Amino acid sequence: MTAESSTTASQFTEADLSKCVRCGLCLQHCPTYVETGLETESPRGRLYLMRALAEGVASPTPTAIGHLDQCLQCRNCEAVCPSGVPYGRIMEHARANVLDSRAAPASWWLRAMFLRHVVARPGAMRLFAVTMRATERTGLRRIAERIPVIGARTALAPRFSGRTFRRRGLLAPAEGSTRARVALLTGCMMPFAYGRVHRATVRVLARNGCDVLAPPDQGCCGALHAHNGDLATARDLARRNIAAFESAGLEAVIVNSAGCGAAMKEYGELLANDGQYHKRAERFARTVKDISEFLVGLPFVPPPGLVDSRVTYQDSCHLAHAQRITSAPRQVLAAIPGLELREMTHPDRCCGSAGVYSLTQRDMSLRLLRSKIGDIQATGARYIATSNPGCIAQLEAGVRMTGGRVRVVHVVELLDRAYHPS
Repeated sequence: MTAESSTTASQFTEADLSKCVRCGLCLQHCPTYVETGLETESPRGRLYLMRALAEGVASPTPTAIGHLDQCLQCRNCEAVCPSGVPYGRIMEHARANVLDSRAAPASWWLRAMFLRHVVARPGAMRLFAVTMRATERTGLRRIAERIPVIGARTALAPRFSGRTFRRRGLLAPAEGSTRARVALLTGCMMPFAYGRVHRATVRVLARNGCDVLAPPDQGCCGALHAHNGDLATARDLARRNIAAFESAGLEAVIVNSAGCGAAMKEYGELLANDGQYHKRAERFARTVKDISEFLVGLPFVPPPGLVDSRVTYQDSCHLAHAQRITSAPRQVLAAIPGLELREMTHPDRCCGSAGVYSLTQRDMSLRLLRSKIGDIQATGARYIATSNPGCIAQLEAGVRMTGGRVRVVHVVELLDRAYHPS
């Protein structure tokens, strides 16, 4: 970590903490509070803790750090806060302060090293994906899932069995007259775990009159790094992406991963103290659009094909609570002939994925997943649609664990199917 990241963390944390009036309206919207009933596992309780840590009243003990680590950073509390407390930013900087100190546990450093040296590096990420595919082909993953200590974590990890998305440059020309020229964020893990979503996204955009390109110099968005306190790496990745997409000179940057889109829309905040990049980051952030948000804004061409089935929609946390987009994906689903949307009781409650949370906080992740699967089963839906790869992986794991036959898809995949009926 750099001196810049540490100083920035303290400044932002103190300014933002003062906005909390301790009203408690956030409590019933916090998944970990709902599960435990403990004030220490609530946004208000964690804000008290983060203030105490920032002021030196409390020490970063393993117990204190554990309460920070238990937070999903789903930002549901932020979306309902009447005082506008930027909880996500506060938590990121609080974790940065811990990571910058000698109090950070070994697990935090291992996590930071994996994110920094594997996820953030395309070559290393490719090698990791190849290794994961090999464990699935040889059956080693199934064996690992039966081992008591690591089994649940292995079961919750994304699968890498689909066809990889490798393309860069011009991905597809517009069908018919060109309505827009757009860039696609290919990201770090998505091309290897869910290449099918990228292919569906490209086809849907082309069908709606978009030339679709993927700048070759782009990379990981930095969301996972920021969430886990490695703000220095997140800033480096943001600068790289801004330069890569700027050079393409396109009208919009399309993102089909809610977490990535939220992070990229907040590049201006992330680079607030960077004199060279701050204004560029703000301009860039205004071009970033979630795929459903962009399609509704075009507007998209009504699909002709029939998808005769029932679907329920899981609000991805960083689409609903960070980007505040809830109606656009539902508008896309509602436009598909034959598709019946059945809402869950709590569609915007976190499924327990939360980036690497399902691997680092296994027990709480599983509790949230079981609750979510029960909510889904009550709808009788045959499809679970969502807007983020982490949600797809978590919900797929939940379906496997319960022996269900529900198929988990990205919203854009259902629209693609309606455009191209078999």
